[in-house]
Amino acid sequence: MGSFSIWHWLIVLVIVMLIFGTKKLRNIGTDLGGAVRGFKDGMREGGDKTADAPSAQLSNTVEAEVKSRAEKKV
Repeated sequence: MGSFSIWHWLIVLVIVMLIFGTKKLRNIGTDLGGAVRGFKDGMREGGDKTADAPSAQLSNTVEAEVKSRAEKKV
């Protein structure tokens, strides 16, 4: 069947616009854009916090030795 031509995509776009309406599609686009912007801001803030995290973890590190017991319950 191959790939779809531009005319196929235009027909699909017209059908979607008739079903949902342009106002609802605009709202969906706005919500999606806000979500992407929030995700980018979160990733940027998360990158800054992870740079400080290893130094905080090192100060709270406790070293210990684990000993195992060789007991068998009968």
